Amino acid sequence: MSQTYYDLITQTHHFPQEGFDVKDNELYFNDIPLMNIIKQYGTPLKLSYLPKIGQQIQRARRMFNVAMAKTDYKGEYYYCYCTKSSHFSFVLNEVLKNQAHIETSSAYDIFIVKELFKKNQLDKNTFIVCNGYKPIRYKQLITEMINEGFNVIPVLDHLDEIDYYKKHIKVDKCKLGIRIATEEEPSFPFYTSRLGIRYSDIINLYNNKIQNDSRFELKMLHFFINTGIKDTIYYWTELNKCLNVYLELKKICPTLGSLNIGGGMPIRTSLSFEYDYEYIIEEIISQIKLFCEQNEIQEPDIFTEFGSFTVGESGAALYSIIDQKMQNDRERWYMIDSSFITSLPDTWGISQKFILLAINYWDRPYVPVNLGGLTCDSMDYYNSEAHINQIFLPLVTKEDKEPLYIGFFHTGAYQEELSGYGGIQHCLIPAPKHILIDRNEEGEISTKLFAKEQSYKSMLNILGY
Repeated sequence: MSQTYYDLITQTHHFPQEGFDVKDNELYFNDIPLMNIIKQYGTPLKLSYLPKIGQQIQRARRMFNVAMAKTDYKGEYYYCYCTKSSHFSFVLNEVLKNQAHIETSSAYDIFIVKELFKKNQLDKNTFIVCNGYKPIRYKQLITEMINEGFNVIPVLDHLDEIDYYKKHIKVDKCKLGIRIATEEEPSFPFYTSRLGIRYSDIINLYNNKIQNDSRFELKMLHFFINTGIKDTIYYWTELNKCLNVYLELKKICPTLGSLNIGGGMPIRTSLSFEYDYEYIIEEIISQIKLFCEQNEIQEPDIFTEFGSFTVGESGAALYSIIDQKMQNDRERWYMIDSSFITSLPDTWGISQKFILLAINYWDRPYVPVNLGGLTCDSMDYYNSEAHINQIFLPLVTKEDKEPLYIGFFHTGAYQEELSGYGGIQHCLIPAPKHILIDRNEEGEISTKLFAKEQSYKSMLNILGY
């Protein structure tokens, strides 16, 4: 008897595992029977499992607090959510319900913050950490919020950025941060980050433009690694450089008291994913603690900015296999009822890997396949080159009464932002419908249609027809 798809997955990976289980040969995601969701809403379908967002925030907060307790670390921990990962209202609602703070990257984020304040979902004690290069409109809105009493920390990204604040800040005290221009990984196309201020310029910036203006208090040094927090020589080297800059600044700037270790923690993009979150966090806290003890300075408060970690594992994309094609006598293509370029642009743009699993037919034999999207673009595919391993899925035939359904999981970060949600899609393949899944206090599941599948009329209207 041929091995089944269930045999393949359970023998290849530790399975079941957190968030994934199989009952009666059908996949469950966070204990949600996905076939029931498909029968109710059809495919293609995007879903967001809202409880996962709060779980991730509380998980990180718990790990940092435990690490601080183990080392008798004196500083506080603040969890910030990077709005650029997903700006949806349902995401920010969950973030703020869990007492997280906000990190912004553009002027338009500020309008979202103001809207949340109007709805009493955010108060003026919430930290608003403003990052990125700041054109005039962004600086205007930051200044407005500071003058209105919001707890805003503009993180200086350019030597001249503070000149605008010096002209327009009306309050007695304004907190500031400075972002260090870290060196990129050796494999990166260029050497230093385009963002932030060079190590050699930071002390002069403080001496010349901040120290002698009583309105401004330098509170935060911002350290960001584009590739995220990893247990690599590169990461620990950059952290050590940052600590040395912090020390030099602290000698002349008594108000400095926070270290922002920006750069996210990874999420599971494979059933074989391994990452020791507790070890990494404890090592970061231990190194900062040891450095401060050796140099006889107070431990700084720690800020983190987690976007994908917050929202990534809450998302999934479900598709039907609507046809299969045999090419070159060797290639079996399963065609999905959508487009990867439209609905999962990272698979096309940066060869991002996601967890891919069949939703039904787990009792069938498995076969190697390539997955093709509906556009006429040759890059609209997902196969062993894009995936972490060769793709195997259950064998289906034309005689089957029900199609094979598949899911890509942990897709909650960036995909809607990059695909231009609600706008024009590649080859006019519509954006799929989007549902929200939540649980009440008793654990009962509820679903809500957030957005219908994009209609041809909406696209024609955008195009001017």
